[in-house]
Amino acid sequence: MTFLNRTGVLIGAVAAATLLGGCTRIVGQQGHILDDTLVAAIQPGVDNRDSVAGTIGRPSFTGQFNGADRDWYYVTRRTRQFGFQTPQPTQQTVLHVRFDESGTVQRVDRTGLELAANISPTRQATPTLGRHRSLFEELFGNIGAVGSTGQRGQTSDNPQ
Repeated sequence: MTFLNRTGVLIGAVAAATLLGGCTRIVGQQGHILDDTLVAAIQPGVDNRDSVAGTIGRPSFTGQFNGADRDWYYVTRRTRQFGFQTPQPTQQTVLHVRFDESGTVQRVDRTGLELAANISPTRQATPTLGRHRSLFEELFGNIGAVGSTGQRGQTSDNPQ
């Protein structure tokens, strides 16, 4: 085999490896990593905010309604993507810990990917009041408008 043939084969192999490397599967982990044993140790009526935070950590976010800090949410999501595609969720867990007024655990709920919603934005525009002007009208619409409403020395109270 000549030097040019070896170089060509080597360049071809590197190019193929580079192209195929872009098609690899990428697995992503986002959010809280929950341990099932620790989650099972949380007992309604026994544990409080401090013991829950000590057992599984601070929540991903807290509830905003029904009193401050009554709902804690722990969210974890695993995604998969190939190459440059958009990541697709393959597994999701939302752990909801509900506290009563005194801060004691009232209940612990777990949901999965079945409650995840796929929201696709719409391309429609929100109607607004006013004129619909083009780009050029927006850019050049005020040229000559400054100072053209009245003459020098004339006010609206004193017409001449």
